[in-house]
Order: sequence, then C-alpha cells, then structure tokens
Amino acid sequence: MQRYFIELAYNGEDYYGWQRQPRQISVQEVIEDCLTKLNSNTAVKVLGCGRTDTGVHAHHFVLHTELPVIENTAQFIFKLNRMLPKSVVIHKVFTVNENSHARFDANSRTYRYFIHKNKDPFKQGQSWLVTNDLDFEKMNEAARHLIGKKDFTSLSKIHTDVKTNICDVKTAHWVQLENGACYFEITANRFLRNMVRATVGTLVDVGLGKAKPEDVNTILDAMDRQAASTSVPAQGLFLWKVEYPKGV
Repeated sequence: MQRYFIELAYNGEDYYGWQRQPRQISVQEVIEDCLTKLNSNTAVKVLGCGRTDTGVHAHHFVLHTELPVIENTAQFIFKLNRMLPKSVVIHKVFTVNENSHARFDANSRTYRYFIHKNKDPFKQGQSWLVTNDLDFEKMNEAARHLIGKKDFTSLSKIHTDVKTNICDVKTAHWVQLENGACYFEITANRFLRNMVRATVGTLVDVGLGKAKPEDVNTILDAMDRQAASTSVPAQGLFLWKVEYPKGV
C-alpha cells in the first residue's frame, strides 16, 4: 500500500460538510464510496486537511489515503472524476511519505468569504448578498487587529474539542471587486470552528458603522463568543488554499 495526497475542489451546497455523518450526506462519504468501488470494493478511508461545515465550499482541499500502487495516475483521476458527482472534482493525485498527514502537516490555510451587493441569481449559494454600503477602509483597519498569535475564543463556536483557541493569523484583508462585490481573505496556521464566519460578521458590522475598528481588540480580549457579532451565512465561505512544507 502507498500513501497518497489527493487535491480536489467541491461545491458544498448539497452537503452537510466535509466530515462523514451518520444520517446526512457528506463530501467525505461520497469520495470514500467512489474510491472503494475503484479499489475492487475494498473499503478505502480518507482523512482531510480540515472540516468544512454544511454549505461551505472548497476551492482547494487536500486529503490523504492508503491505496494500492496506482500505475496510471491520469487514468485513475479520469475514472474517479467520472464516478464523482458534478459538485466534486479531483485535480491531482501524488505519492507522499508514509507518515505525511493532510491535516497535521499543513503550514497554513487560507479562506475567502465572498459578498455581492446586487441581486444575482448566479451567485446564490456561493456568495452573501449585502445591499448596504460597506466602509472597506474601516473594515481593513479592523482586520489588521486580527493579525498575530492570539486567542480567538470570542470568534469560535463554543464547546469544541480543541486543546487551545490560540491561532497565528498571518494575513487578513478585504479585496474589492466590480459591481460592489468583495471578498475577505484570511490566512492562519489553523482555524477554530465557525471562526471565519464570526470574523466576517464582526468586520461587516464595522463596515456598517455598528462597531469601530479598534473594537476588535476588545472583542478578542473578552474571550466570549457573545462579545462578537453574529456569524454570516455559510454559502459565501471557501477554503481557498492549503500550504504544506516541501518534502511532505
């Protein structure tokens, strides 16, 4: 058996998140079922680089799995993509060291959250409609307060099973697009559950004049989810990029 990394993307609109669920369809279940069929119906398990929630998308996602040696990678990818639903696509399959881990070996993860200003039927399910004017200068000022190694308890779902709520945020900024659309991009070594959606909700409140940029520091210092704003809807969120050290 050989350990492989598989790079993929998916539209999470029809799934109850990445992780396999007992009674709901997940991206992990769909991929494992197809890999099992390709493996002569011998069960194949995969482990992903993270856990996206219900309705969240992945522009770039990485998993690792154990498979018999693949003789023709291009043919394997072709067959797997033919079997998978249109909402999931495999981009790359490659061998890695036997101890390489899709989740624990990742150096950083980047998320993007998309917002559009004008009603657009083609953006439903992949962006959040906000018709009010946003102050991007103040939102970027607020975002700068997120950068660094800090405790993000106030921006995390409560009662999670993590050992620490400290994350090291490398970058956080807003990018304006055409027609009033925009996206928020944030990169960190790790993320807590619901962290990006709670962060965007808090920054949008700054952009709407409901909070000041410096309030972000007060919110983080409180270490209380109630101190931050309401989480934004899932559909605008994408896991955008996962980075690994060389030689993984």
